Amino acid sequence: MRSLPTRRAVLGTGAALAGAGLLGACSNSEGSGKGSDGYVEPGGPEVRAAEAERPKGRTEKVRLTATRTRLELGSGTTVPTWAYGDRVPGKEIRVTAGNTLALTLANHLPEATSAHWHGLALRNDMDGVPALTQREIRPGADFTYRFAVPQPGTYWFHPHSGVQQDRGLYAPLIVEDPKEPLRYDKEWVVVLDDWVDGVDGSTPDSVLTELRQGMDHGGHGMHGMGGRSEPSPGKGGPSRMMMGAASEVLGGDAGDVKYPHYLVNGRVPADPESFRAKPGDRIRIRFINAGGDTAFRVALGGHRMTVTHADGYQVEHAATDALLLGMGERYDVLVTAEDGVFPLTALAEGKKATARALLRTGSGAAPSPAVRPKELAGTPLTAEKLKAAGSARLEPGKPDRTVTLRLTGSMAKYDWGLNGKQYDPRQRHAVTAGERVRLRFVNTTEMWHPMHLHGHTFALPDGGPRKDTAIVLPGKTLEVDFDADNPGLWMVHCHNVYHGEAGMMTVLGYRK
Repeated sequence: MRSLPTRRAVLGTGAALAGAGLLGACSNSEGSGKGSDGYVEPGGPEVRAAEAERPKGRTEKVRLTATRTRLELGSGTTVPTWAYGDRVPGKEIRVTAGNTLALTLANHLPEATSAHWHGLALRNDMDGVPALTQREIRPGADFTYRFAVPQPGTYWFHPHSGVQQDRGLYAPLIVEDPKEPLRYDKEWVVVLDDWVDGVDGSTPDSVLTELRQGMDHGGHGMHGMGGRSEPSPGKGGPSRMMMGAASEVLGGDAGDVKYPHYLVNGRVPADPESFRAKPGDRIRIRFINAGGDTAFRVALGGHRMTVTHADGYQVEHAATDALLLGMGERYDVLVTAEDGVFPLTALAEGKKATARALLRTGSGAAPSPAVRPKELAGTPLTAEKLKAAGSARLEPGKPDRTVTLRLTGSMAKYDWGLNGKQYDPRQRHAVTAGERVRLRFVNTTEMWHPMHLHGHTFALPDGGPRKDTAIVLPGKTLEVDFDADNPGLWMVHCHNVYHGEAGMMTVLGYRK
């Protein structure tokens, strides 16, 4: 079978060229007919001018270290991994909307790294994509990300270097609203994750090595079909290839990777985090799916949830028993706490496993880890069922430009791409500042893909919510609109970390 270059190899080539101008001046653009001087550079005058228009407020300084460490995930489970400090998720960062964040990331890892600020409409040269918007941070070096933070909401950050996100390198970023309209007594940040790093010798890189062999390697059939021999493991650890994962709500195939652990706030189900409140307390829960390959169906036993925000933006309040989150998605909900001990359960959709935490408002024994709240049984709420709140709606208008991105590839060959091509940072889809742009995602594959746009939020159809990450089901087309109001070079990619690394990424480039 043909051997595909890894994204890290491509990026490594780019990084060697990554002088300040060359980061933004690669040629071979799509849709523009222009050469290397046709695009706004990440640190160019257009980017600086856009940043100057944002409120700066006071500067909030943070220092963070990416390092090798050993983490305890509960019930005696310890793993060697990479993390921000000595915890997973990394320490939550809070900043007030309208202020400036200055975060210095020190790299104590054996490889270069980076930090992407998922969901933020920030200045392009701080977006954290190596060989596109910045040089990678080399081992032993540090880099200060400094940018205005204008929009309140629930966000998170992680590397954009190889498959590092599927280690312990992620943390919540909460942007607080100085004019917060919601009223609540307590706040609970809930980070969902699927975990493989350091278990029986596995690493995300070994998982990718195995996946890249493809399901047709050695005579395997198509993904989800029977009659196959077992896949061979990647270099390091047992086989992690998922076979037979299925979900009706995801359109069939649920995922590629068989994870040994599923976590809520870094804890295994047998030793969960407990969140304490009083009966009658109104609790704001901020859900973040930081997983690599898993959608989570979440519910709080004995409670209904009222959804208030999607990907940081307000929605018309909607009550539900359960929510579905693809990788990279975030939802905020309100619940009124009952009296007792209740499981907050995150079902790994289609993978027959769960993660959990506990809400404690009174005495009593915790339910067994095997208990699944009845609230999980129905159809979970998904983004297309929500409507944007008035403050989050785009102004009415027809698109000035449509960019069609065909999601291509298969598990059989593991040749995920966009428009039949694997990622090349020199390829661009041109847009112009001031345009209303329609992104048309056409999923030609047999798998679902959570598609993420950097530096912007888009509106789902028919008054749907503002989002930066949206699930595109197999065989379906999703059209979303955004305003081109943040100049630079911006990635669009699948937030399945292994699909993205295999090549399902491309770049939107603003013309000068």
